[in-house]
Amino acid sequence: MARVPEKGVESARAELPRLLDEAERGRSTIITRRGRAVAAIVPASQAANPRQLSLAALAGSGKGLWGRGSARRARRLRDEWSR
Repeated sequence: MARVPEKGVESARAELPRLLDEAERGRSTIITRRGRAVAAIVPASQAANPRQLSLAALAGSGKGLWGRGSARRARRLRDEWSR
């Protein structure tokens, strides 16, 4: 699986039209702030139903990364992000 390109927030802001063109062609981009992923620009067809959007598709397989109870951990992280 190809690695999803990352852009810093300032670079992404300057390149937004090009990143949107890339999304239209089916390519995703991760937006980072201080080296930490904070958002993603994805094709609208992938974001139409956020519950079906696979983070693994954005960041790689991640197999074994979360260990047992990965769904529970992901829910806790999602809840933390929504605060």
